[in-house]
Amino acid sequence: QVQVVESGGGLVQAGGSLRLSCAASGRLFSIDAMGWYRQTPDKQRELVATITSGGSTNYADSVKGRFTISRDNAENTVYLQMNSLKPEDTAVYYCNVRPIVGSIIYSNWGQGTQVTVSS
Repeated sequence: QVQVVESGGGLVQAGGSLRLSCAASGRLFSIDAMGWYRQTPDKQRELVATITSGGSTNYADSVKGRFTISRDNAENTVYLQMNSLKPEDTAVYYCNVRPIVGSIIYSNWGQGTQVTVSS
């Protein structure tokens, strides 16, 4: 059983910054990629950023240059530093963790954290 818990969401004015954290715990022997996704009521969940165990990153075009993803492999934690926030960044942000068990990669989601950017 793997638990994924996000924190750090909140209300911020446009142009401001927030830092999201996500900690994974439980039966974790190895983790493949970790990442952040977001969803609004009128859209499907979309990728924001991912990071592999080796540190390779991938970003949505809409956040490149403003958001930075990082991870602490020893602590099974992933972070998302969000700068220059825009109202269109408002969404529920979900953390995704992909633990490896044998030859199988699983996918575990957190409960989500609300980010609201006011104009």
